[in-house]
Amino acid sequence: MVSCEITMVKSTKTKRLREKMRSDVKHSNQTTLDTLSERSNDKLDKPSMPEQKKAIKITEIRAIIREAELILKVGFRLLPSRTYFSTVTSDLYFDEQKIASLRLRILQGPLATEAAEFSSFLDVTGISKGQHVLRVEMYELWSSEEKLTSITEEVTIEYIPLRREDRLVKVPTVKSSTGENLAIISDTEKNIYREIEKEMKRESVSRRDDW
Repeated sequence: MVSCEITMVKSTKTKRLREKMRSDVKHSNQTTLDTLSERSNDKLDKPSMPEQKKAIKITEIRAIIREAELILKVGFRLLPSRTYFSTVTSDLYFDEQKIASLRLRILQGPLATEAAEFSSFLDVTGISKGQHVLRVEMYELWSSEEKLTSITEEVTIEYIPLRREDRLVKVPTVKSSTGENLAIISDTEKNIYREIEKEMKRESVSRRDDW
């Protein structure tokens, strides 16, 4: 009986999470469609009025080295407002090799500010001495896998290991990531998002076929 109740609670939580994520995906897609529609109408009705373009602006990228750990801090702003965004993806590269892809859920509400930031903690044990380039690419991922509002920034570091390692590695390991004014979506949530986006894409194709 207890096992049955636990299963039902987990099922309910998963269902609520899926419903919340489905709502987020709909909001993100609809916001982008509304923005495109507004741009079109503005061109027709008010050609002299400036457009409100969605954009991601990276305001800071900084690397802090502490022994065998590197902390990458990235600050950014969402324009014209965070309310235009639901989720943003950030890909992290080390010497042109991708080491992580973070899905960032943008928090809404009266206490949320327009500025946000995240930090990734990298284990650099075994990384060779010398200069290395850390690159961050941020974008909004459309349901067709198209990257919108993409922006890239990079920083070069001079790494001097405190002790010599027997085995060298080419890229560091991302141990964890934290965010301010945003939430880092877990791998489980990412999979649910992908499933929901695929379902919505199939529904959209089905509706077009019915027409």
